[in-house]
Amino acid sequence: MKMRNFEESIYNLIVETSTNLPGDVRRAVAKGRALEDRATRSGLALTTIAQNIGMAELQVSPICQDTGMPTFIIHTPVGVNQIEMKKDIHSAVIRATKNGKLRPNSVDSLTGENSGDNLGAGTPVIHFEQWEEENIDVRLILKGGGCENKNIQYSLPAELEGLGKAGRDLDGIRKCILHAVYQAQGQGCSAGFIGVGIGGDRTTGYELAKKQLFRKVEDVNPVEDLAKLEDYIMENANKLGIGTMGFGGEVTLLGCKVGVMNRLPASFFVSVAYNCWAFRRQGILVEPATGNIKDWLYESGTGISVEEAEVPAPVAVAAHHPAAAEAGVVPGDSVIPSAPAIAAADAAAPAGSDSAASGGSREVRLTTPISEEDIRSLRVGDVVILSGEMHTGRDALHKYLMDHDTPVDLNGAVIYHCGPVMLKDDEGWHVKAAGPTTSIREEPYQGDIIKKFGIRAVIGKGGMGPKTLKALQEHGGVYLNAIGGAAQYYAECIKKVNAVDFMEFGIPEAMWHLQVEGFAAIVTMDSHGNSLHADVEKDSAAKLAQFREPVFK
Repeated sequence: MKMRNFEESIYNLIVETSTNLPGDVRRAVAKGRALEDRATRSGLALTTIAQNIGMAELQVSPICQDTGMPTFIIHTPVGVNQIEMKKDIHSAVIRATKNGKLRPNSVDSLTGENSGDNLGAGTPVIHFEQWEEENIDVRLILKGGGCENKNIQYSLPAELEGLGKAGRDLDGIRKCILHAVYQAQGQGCSAGFIGVGIGGDRTTGYELAKKQLFRKVEDVNPVEDLAKLEDYIMENANKLGIGTMGFGGEVTLLGCKVGVMNRLPASFFVSVAYNCWAFRRQGILVEPATGNIKDWLYESGTGISVEEAEVPAPVAVAAHHPAAAEAGVVPGDSVIPSAPAIAAADAAAPAGSDSAASGGSREVRLTTPISEEDIRSLRVGDVVILSGEMHTGRDALHKYLMDHDTPVDLNGAVIYHCGPVMLKDDEGWHVKAAGPTTSIREEPYQGDIIKKFGIRAVIGKGGMGPKTLKALQEHGGVYLNAIGGAAQYYAECIKKVNAVDFMEFGIPEAMWHLQVEGFAAIVTMDSHGNSLHADVEKDSAAKLAQFREPVFK
């Protein structure tokens, strides 16, 4: 029998998951903010993240533009028609995509064609399991590609960089988890959460790791040894000094959950599922006869602000929307911090901190197109406030530009590694979410494209490698690190969509020409050979080595 309201319930689940972080995640972010010096780059990033969370809830828009691969885990009573449920889930996914709650992310692996509605072979991911309960349990996680790419699996015994031999025991598992956090650096939008699966085969190990992400942040592992391991990781992973967005700092990890299953004698896998700070998972308990939602399985984030008391709370808004008021959000107002406030925070940083102020940080306002002279004057740590036109470009565009010309003049231009969420109406295209994507994927192309077209600035997250750094030196360019996941924060800076090219690549991969105002990002790679990302990785590698000696015996 078809449940008449099941599709609506799934649609509501998708919207809530995409736009409103649950309470346990918000508390974890707030706890991280309390540990970080507010005047550092990481502190500024966490402030941006906190504001973005409030904006997404208020505007009912995606927290992050990468809404990932929708993954459902569903438990049903015997006799429920799973075929009809799957049809309803597909309909709800199509509707959520059309309404801008999900970005169209389903791409044919052979042709590169985007389906446009998030449906395709294997997408969305739906796991059904039967149980003896009377209700239907539906859980959804939206895990973006940036953090999905930082998942990692180890086969023990192994030799790990900085940590030495990891054996087939609890101590070897400990080393694997620390190494997993280290290798992610800032590319998975740290500070993040990790799920760990011990045992199984290569497939079930990853499944177990991802299922750990459905546990509540504040729960306690029922297995004593694993509870101790989780506590150890939470205490010591933050000593690596990677920090939010890989800027360096006190907060790298916000949660660690570990599960275990049996394995074959010949295999010992440790699988780690990395999740960004935008930890979007939610669940519903559904009544089988009607498909109505009986209960939400995770605490709502509404009313739980990750802001601090110094942010003003307008009384008029509080009565209407308490969470928005606590975040200092007023409908129609920009909540982007002023550039002078950002620069002042850097300047106030204590000596020896990760603040760029220790190296002479400045606030610099630039309008595109940008001259080489202006770029050469910038240094790592400077806060750049951009206005003018910028152009988005991701994997498909970078590959294309290696052998083709561009439809617009890119001399002195800014390329933004971003796959936005876009909606179109009678007035044209509108940006619904527009945070940065992980830049390292473009490393094979970026240096050549910078020199070929005269690009002066590249914006993304997580930094880039030596080939790009060399091109920045030779040509006169900079890499600007925006705050990963802050899709509403940056969408506020985009005032107009001027045009779009290469729609055949799909919305995320198209080249969008955007008019921006007050777009703030931090120089993390400059034209003088300096790279904050390389420095933080080197420093965290040295700190990783302190964990070589056995802890669990």
